[in-house]
Amino acid sequence: MSGSFRAFADDRSLGVGRLTIENSSDRVALYGDIDFQIDAVGLERARDLKTVVDSIVLALEQASTLPERAAAAPVTDVPNPFQGESSGGKGNG
Repeated sequence: MSGSFRAFADDRSLGVGRLTIENSSDRVALYGDIDFQIDAVGLERARDLKTVVDSIVLALEQASTLPERAAAAPVTDVPNPFQGESSGGKGNG
């Protein structure tokens, strides 16, 4: 992980191993997977992940007020790009 990480500070995505961290002003999302082996790479990944989690905890602790649970982001309907397409010449037999 290059550079510093500040949770909730900017809209960017970064990776640690095969773990993706998406940072935005209202949430931090982590998905994927990460392996830690007993080697230098494992130590580097562990430290990088610790930096991310420490930053999240610090930002939340410094928040003036925290709701019990944040409101869910509004869901936006997106048109299905495949709806109404012809079968493309593929038949059933």
